[in-house]
Amino acid sequence: MPIATKIDKFLESASWIRKMFEEGEKLRRIHGPENVFDFTIGNPNVEPPQAFKQELKRIAAEPESGMHRYMSNAGYENTRTAVAKVLAEDSGLSFSPENVIMTVGAGGGLNVVLKALLNPGEEVIILAPYFVEYKFYIDNHSGTIKEVSTREDFSLDLEAIAKAIGPNTRAMIINTPNNPTGKVYSEQELEQLGDLLEQKEKELNRALYVISDEPYAKISYDGIKVPSIFKYIKRSILVTSHSKDLALPGERIGYAAVSPQMEDAGHVMEGLVFCNRTLGFVNAPALAQRLVTPLQRETVDIAAYQEKRDILYDNLTRMGYKMVKPQGAFYLFPQSPIPDDVEFIDKAQKYNLLLVPGSGFGKPGYFRISYCIDKQVILNSFTAFEKLAHEVGILA
Repeated sequence: MPIATKIDKFLESASWIRKMFEEGEKLRRIHGPENVFDFTIGNPNVEPPQAFKQELKRIAAEPESGMHRYMSNAGYENTRTAVAKVLAEDSGLSFSPENVIMTVGAGGGLNVVLKALLNPGEEVIILAPYFVEYKFYIDNHSGTIKEVSTREDFSLDLEAIAKAIGPNTRAMIINTPNNPTGKVYSEQELEQLGDLLEQKEKELNRALYVISDEPYAKISYDGIKVPSIFKYIKRSILVTSHSKDLALPGERIGYAAVSPQMEDAGHVMEGLVFCNRTLGFVNAPALAQRLVTPLQRETVDIAAYQEKRDILYDNLTRMGYKMVKPQGAFYLFPQSPIPDDVEFIDKAQKYNLLLVPGSGFGKPGYFRISYCIDKQVILNSFTAFEKLAHEVGILA
């Protein structure tokens, strides 16, 4: 076998989005792009805000000497200062640039954090449904995975989390707003989670970390504000990127931030900076850091995403599809109308609907719809969704 056995096995389990993308390419060649309704990829189709374009022009017109050279492995101090200022305002805590490291997106940031925290074989709790790459990131750094299901409305199941925490638990990853459900964890949930972890730390005499993955934190709806993890959990590390809020997924720019309330926060930051370098990320891109420095309060047009959510939710529930209304991000996660979500996805392809089964997110019996696509594609897809609803018996 030309590649490692473990990687070959991972390819099988991580193939759903890739498989659906390839299927989409085939269907587009056969039927034409306008007749294929691709809801698979979370790749924003909106453009970055005007402030980004203005800053890009300014930097190009007024280049600074040495602006493309190496910098501190934590990133530019003025960029980290801008991030720390927003974190301090949102949390009420005394963040400084020493609490922040600029990273190569959230994926790079998560790998840096896990590398710094995990001893071989230690457990990381992930909450189903989850972003599938978590499993591979944890494995990258010799950790083991413990899956815990959320409740029917995708809120935290604190009893299940309590049972899952044991003498080998090191960390827990939460994702809010969640991919694939759009769930935002409430202040009450986070406060209860913080109390639970403090209790468990005393019982086990062991530090327990919460890694909060928040690339969608600025994409929330109906007046809901994503609570600051730092207010409720002392041993918390936030990881995020500007892939979604500024529509810059290709720029790979994000950061990790360590709570100033955490004991040995300085030592943890030293570990993150070391791992950033030795994992080969070295630095977040210099130009991208400069670009996002003045944009920490900017976002894309959230109203456009909410409009798409509402159009999809209203029309699909009218057809009989059942789902929890998302509070953020840009995904719907309906129940599969038939028990086998993979079979349902196959049926959808007959109508040129490309969806992702919940099995790919650790939650069989559901499917994901990504609506960061053109509104017209959504509107054009409803005839196909109706035909599918008739076939599976939820629409008479």
